[in-house]
Order: sequence, then C-alpha cells, then structure tokens
Amino acid sequence: MKSTELETTDQMDQVEYHPIPDPGVEEHVERWTDVNQHAANRAARQVIMMLGLSMLCSLAFVVIYFAVDKREVLNFGPLHSNAQTTLLGLTGGLAVLLIGFSCIHWAKQLMNDEEVVDVRHPIASTPEDQAEMAEAWQAGVSDSGIGRRKVIGGMLAGAAGLVAIPAVVTLADMGPHPGKGTRAATIEKTVWAEGVKLVNDITYKPIKASDMETGQLVNAEPEVLEHLMHEDPVAYQRAKAKAALIIVRMDPSSIKVPESRKDWQVNGILAYSKICTHVGCPISLWEQKSHHLLCPCHQSTFDLGDSGLVVFGPAARALPQLPITTDAEGYLIAKSDFTVPVGPSYFERDSRNDFRKGDN
Repeated sequence: MKSTELETTDQMDQVEYHPIPDPGVEEHVERWTDVNQHAANRAARQVIMMLGLSMLCSLAFVVIYFAVDKREVLNFGPLHSNAQTTLLGLTGGLAVLLIGFSCIHWAKQLMNDEEVVDVRHPIASTPEDQAEMAEAWQAGVSDSGIGRRKVIGGMLAGAAGLVAIPAVVTLADMGPHPGKGTRAATIEKTVWAEGVKLVNDITYKPIKASDMETGQLVNAEPEVLEHLMHEDPVAYQRAKAKAALIIVRMDPSSIKVPESRKDWQVNGILAYSKICTHVGCPISLWEQKSHHLLCPCHQSTFDLGDSGLVVFGPAARALPQLPITTDAEGYLIAKSDFTVPVGPSYFERDSRNDFRKGDN
C-alpha cells in the first residue's frame, strides 16, 4: 500500500520552529504477503496453527492437573523434577507463548501496512498564548478580590497546608516510633543472656567445649529458642533471625585476641553472629587455613581469627562477637548478650562501640 503524508495548516504556519527540513517518509516497500496471495494464505494458516496449538496446550494443562500423580518424578540423567509441576509449566507456558507469537506474526504479515506521519506541533506555547494566559490569570485574581481580602487568602493557604497533616499522622500506623528506647528493646537486643547455653541449631543439643575440634565450625543458637518455637512461632522466627551464631575453634597461637576480649573465648573457641553486617545474609562459608568467613551474597569476608574484622567486600563493620564461657559441666554458655547490635546498619545506629582494627 502507498504511504500517506499528512500535512496541516498548523504545520505550514510553524515552519520557523523547524530549522531542519522535514525529510519526509521513506519509499514504502511492499511486503511479500501483500503482493503474493499464496504467501498471505500461508501466513494466515501459520497464525491459525499457533492458536490451535495454544488451545491444545491449555486443554493438556487441565488433563495433566487431574491425571498426573503429584508424587511422580521425571528423571533427566542426574537431574530430577516433579512430573506434574514440569508438565504444567511446559503446557501453560506454551499456551501463552503461542498466543503471543501468533499475534506478532499476524501484525507483521497480515494486518494493514499503511505508514502515516503524525505531525507534532511545538511543545512550547507561542508568545501570544503565554500573554493571553497571563492576562486571564490576572483577571481571575482581580475577580476573586483576594487582594482586598487578605485574611481569606491566608486562611486558604493555611487550610491547604494543614489538610496534609492527617495523611502524615496516619503514618504512625506503620509501627512503633523507632526511638532510642524502642530500638534498645527490639532490634538492638537478642535472647542471649548470661548462662544461656549454646546448642546445635538442628539437634538442639548443648555444645561441649571439649567436643569441638580445631578448624571446626558449628551453626548454633540459644537453648531458649527450642521452647519458643512451639509456644510462639512468630516470636521464634524474630528471635532466631537476630540470635543465630557460628562457633569456630582455632589454634590459640594462630589467632589475635585483643586484651579486652581475653575472657570472651574458651581455648580458641569463639562465637560470632551469623548475620552479615552488610545486608543481613546468613553466612557460614568457612576457610579453615585463613580463618576467613565469606558471605555468599556479596562476598564480604571477615577474619574470625582477628575479632571478625572485614578484610574484603562491601561490609563496613566487624561481625559482632558473643562473649562465651563454660558451665560446671563444660558446656558452652553465653556470658551476656552481644555488646553491639547485630545485622546490617541503620540510620540511628551508634557504631562508636564497634570493634575496629587497632582496638585492644
């Protein structure tokens, strides 16, 4: 079909706004389906075929949902997949995909191929329009009498400003105000306390210092969480998110223990928060020889042999260390809660007490 160029009187009147001449529309090249009826019929059959296959896939989806056992597994060599989930995803995805392909093929090969130029007027108003608008504005201000009734103008401005306050006040429903007291009682506090036993996070068995081997890493949590898990699952998840630990045992002669933390460890056994200080990912990728702990999310690396200091990556603070000791039976217990908040930073966090290189 032939190209059509639309020209208007406005276009001719606004020539001065177009310093670059209009190149016009390129010569139109006819599609093969526009000049060959057999090609057009073939394209139509292809569209119909794709839509038909889409309907078959949709019906197959329903049949698979009811006919395939949810416990059946498909084996692809070393890979295994649930049969129903795989087939449902395959048929449902193809049904949608074929509709999309058919619509694209229809539009490109069979729909109208006319090319039209839509002439756009300049974005800026003409000086005459701007002057007319300013005149109308001044007339409106004069008619309102606001110049003579300044009290009404002031009250209108005050009412318009104060009407936003109710919307701001409702933001209080988003949760408690994060004041210093609220932070100290929530995000800056964990369930660790003096005498709380360190237990394995899977078996909940207490961890004996003498059972840990040099180079070993154990994922741990406080013993009190076992009871909380059954009593209040929500509180359990919140507490575990902050109290999760990693316990490592290293050769005391190969690590640096500052004077201020001499009594925070037991013969080379140290406990650190499992929560990365970058964005809060759980970490347990342990390299025994270098004493480094790597976060899998953004590769922050902490030296557990040197007070958990950051040696690589985006984390800005050392891992918080939990002071530990042993009870009369030799089991590891906490001496207190963490001395600094665990997890990533936040605006109100006071980082002055965080351990830094060179501290004793």
